[in-house]
Order: sequence, then structure tokens, then C-alpha cells
Amino acid sequence: MSFLRSLCNVSKFLRPASNLSQFCSSTLISQKRGYAVEAKPAATTAASTGRVVAVIGAVVDVQFDENLPPILNALEVKGRTPRLILEIAQHLGENTVRTIAMDGTEGLVRGQQCVDTGGPIRIPVGPETLGRIMNVIGEPIDERGPIKTKMMSGIHQDAPDFIEMSTEQEILETGIKVVDLLAPYVKGGKIGLFGGAGVGKTVLIMELINNIARAHGGYSVFAGVGERTREGNDLYHEMITTGVIDLKGNNSKVN
Repeated sequence: MSFLRSLCNVSKFLRPASNLSQFCSSTLISQKRGYAVEAKPAATTAASTGRVVAVIGAVVDVQFDENLPPILNALEVKGRTPRLILEIAQHLGENTVRTIAMDGTEGLVRGQQCVDTGGPIRIPVGPETLGRIMNVIGEPIDERGPIKTKMMSGIHQDAPDFIEMSTEQEILETGIKVVDLLAPYVKGGKIGLFGGAGVGKTVLIMELINNIARAHGGYSVFAGVGERTREGNDLYHEMITTGVIDLKGNNSKVN
């Protein structure tokens, strides 16, 4: 009897099935929609913030509480002058990423905050970059003011599709007789110049840039990786002397 009495008391507070389904359909669905609407902009606009947990030379480990950025994204260290950009190279687990510093890490300590930029390192592109020298993060280092361009592009791009590539092999005429005769270069291929110090590798590259600009009307991009400062400075001034880089006009053929 006590069980039946308690069951009757509970039944007084229960709604009919039709009213209960109507209540669930109106209340729960509205809550789900509201949550989805609120969560979507938060996920797209909130920038992930992490903190440095280890510094080993140019390798920096950064830990995030949530929203782990993808590989190749750029992180910027907060409160550091000049700017220090870190590029994510590996996911280590436990919300930790391993990054490569794009500049010196002197003075970088554990606990410093890093902000995800939301994409890869971006550099200026366009005709305004011709004749200019910039570092790996797109900042000008030739003391000629900022690079005023309308376009920025990530340094990591997808490879062209096979249908966009030519299937015919053509010889690239460099204008250097010994190269065109003994070891001709193929258009669209890769070239390796091996030699000891001071044998003329950089001079040959400068001659290729000059001839391609004058004979073929093309443009060249010179990337100095591990280049000596003196050699880079000499190359820059030789390009100015030969007219490959035009400081006064817009006729530069290299950047």
C-alpha cells in the first residue's frame, strides 16, 4: 500500500506524453541551436595561446591548453622585440608542439606566451617585391622602407597538378657557352652546382639571373640560405651595378 501511495503521488507531477514530447521538441532543440550558433564564431575567431615549455637552440616546444594548431602554422612570441616567429614542425602529444624558430632564441624562457596566427608564414608578393631583400618572415632588410604590396601569400603552397605541367623537355639557353654545350639545363628541372669555396658558384648564379632576365624576360628569386654576409652584400651590389636590380625604377629582374 505504501508503494502504491508513493506511486500515485509521483504520477501527479508527471505530464502527459503528448505535452512532454512537445516540451522536449521546443526546449531542447532551441537549446541545441543556440549552443551551435554561439560555438561557431568562438571556434573561428578565438586565437590559441600557448606557453613555452622547452628551448633547445632553434627548437622550441610550446604547450597549449586547447585548440592545438596544425603543423606549418606560425606562432608569434608575445612581448618580444624584434618579432620572433615559430613554425610548427611536429605534434608531440599532450597538447604540445615542436617548432622551429625563425630567428635567434636568446633570452627566450619557459612560460612565455605564444599566439597562433591562424595560418602559415605569409610574405608579400607582387611586382613591388622586385629588387627588394627580405627575411624569411617577409620583413625588408635592405633599409629601403616597407614593401607596399596588395597581396600576401603563404610560404607553403601546393605543388602544381600534372595536367598543368608540360610533358615536353626543352633546353634552357643560359647564354653561357660551356654550360649549354657540355651540361645543358632542362626547363622546369632542378640544377645543382657543386664546388669548393671561391670557385665561382655565386658568380655563375648571378650570370644565370642576368641572362634569363635579358634573353627570356623572366624573373628570378634568389634565396641565400647559409650564405656569408659578405658574399650576399657583394652579390647585391654587383646586381645593382649590372642593372639586374634597379633602385630608381621598376625594372628589377630579381628579388
